[in-house]
Amino acid sequence: MDYQALAELLFPDVTATPEELEARFPQRNLPEGAVVTRMAPSPTGFVHLGNLVQGMISERMAHRTNGVLFLRVEDTDAKREVPGAVEVLISSLKHYNIHFDEGATIDGDNGAYGPYRQRQRAEIYHVYAKKLVMEGKAYPCFCTEEELTAMREKQEANKETTGYYGPYALWRDRSMEDIQAQLAAGNPWVLRFRSTGSIENQFKFDDLVKGKLTITENNVDHVLLKSDGIPTYHFAHAVDDHLMRTTHVVRGDEWLSTLPFHIQLFQALGFKLPKYVHIGPLMKMDGASKRKLSKRKDPELALTYYKAEGFSALAMREYLMTVLNSNFEDWRRANPDADMDTFPFSPKKLNPAGSLFDYAKLIDVSKNVISRMSAEDVYRQLTEWALEFQPDFGEKLAEDPDYAKAILAIGRGGKKPRKDLATWKDAKDYMGFFYDDYLESPVFDQRFSRETIADVLTRFLEGFDPADDSAVWFNKVKAITEAIGFTTDMKAYKQNPDAFPGTVSDVSTFIRQAVTGKTNSPDLYTVMQLLGPDRTAERIRKALAILN
Repeated sequence: MDYQALAELLFPDVTATPEELEARFPQRNLPEGAVVTRMAPSPTGFVHLGNLVQGMISERMAHRTNGVLFLRVEDTDAKREVPGAVEVLISSLKHYNIHFDEGATIDGDNGAYGPYRQRQRAEIYHVYAKKLVMEGKAYPCFCTEEELTAMREKQEANKETTGYYGPYALWRDRSMEDIQAQLAAGNPWVLRFRSTGSIENQFKFDDLVKGKLTITENNVDHVLLKSDGIPTYHFAHAVDDHLMRTTHVVRGDEWLSTLPFHIQLFQALGFKLPKYVHIGPLMKMDGASKRKLSKRKDPELALTYYKAEGFSALAMREYLMTVLNSNFEDWRRANPDADMDTFPFSPKKLNPAGSLFDYAKLIDVSKNVISRMSAEDVYRQLTEWALEFQPDFGEKLAEDPDYAKAILAIGRGGKKPRKDLATWKDAKDYMGFFYDDYLESPVFDQRFSRETIADVLTRFLEGFDPADDSAVWFNKVKAITEAIGFTTDMKAYKQNPDAFPGTVSDVSTFIRQAVTGKTNSPDLYTVMQLLGPDRTAERIRKALAILN
């Protein structure tokens, strides 16, 4: 076979050379050890937790080494593309502080190694496709869908491995005359890789997560270019990762089965193989066993779920880092106020088998993260979330920022900050009573008579002075407690509860319920200071009206 003539026959319009492309996309001028990696999603519209995990790993590897993180859109499968999916992905990852140094953007491309959308790079792939044909490493295949289906059915019937290989590689060694006849007839063709591998051969491979792997060689003549001239993922990613000077590929371990072909393809193209980081899946407990998070079964797989539920982006990243590197929690305890980006993340500490997603732990981490935020940060993020998901509440927050920030500042700061909020969704229930429209009517404990509760509220209202400091205020509450025969000695009450009809805690709860409609709230004295004397007194009078 005259491979030079075959290459010219298949790619008559390709005049550029690999050498010209090498010059067009030179080696990057980066410090030694800098990682160049990428996110390369398909624009299918579904952005999930795995995307965020991959993004965090890639971003940390790149930016901790003064390297580059870029976004490449792998849109070679037009049938699966969803309009607007790229924009959704970019905005979703931006929400979680995954920022790209270059690549596809909502407004186009940014960077010197583009285009960053694969369908716009067809001419580049054709240069390397022609090179492979010229070297006898690729050939055209004119098999019809019917022929391929019949082949697969025969293989299945014979209990053979399915695929285009060996005796089933019908066009692997066809003559130039046969190829010319098909082209003359206008029949469509795909370009296939000419594999030199054998399933009888194995070799060792080092993965940065999985460690040493034993790999069986690929013997299948996989498709490189589809009949429309657009490459398959396998071919496109090899060319792109080489020309974009990718040093590390982070991807799910479901791609391990394709690794033998990818290694073979890089070798055939004469490219240096990047280092691979094959990450295990996120799993959850299902009864007594673990299973992979499922798009069909688990709504919590979608990133939109966490935004709608009101998880802060920082809490999500902080929790996922505890999943990705087991030493993160010890680091956080030693560095409670440090920016998490200063944590020495290492891909070598990823769990090779995948990680268990623990929703209860996410809640716990989220409470800690929000408790460390300033009132200003909480207000900004909460208001932004509420305007989208609880607009009425969001508008109230936005109407008087100083009032809302003062509410959110209660119990914030210090060594033991309050941990009332796990998500922004919790905020309305936590602080809604500060707004009259959300105040609920109190439901008092039926263990106490209405007359006793009314007596407490009346006495409190008579002695209420907004000028009192918190100590004077609480002394008045204790005085009311003793005046009605309740006790302020909680130790004595615990030793003999039948000796007292109630405690100072019960008296405080009556007042708290009248003012807030709740049995639990932030510090009651501070609540009254924020509500002001008129609103506080008015709420107590309304409660008395209910009791009388």
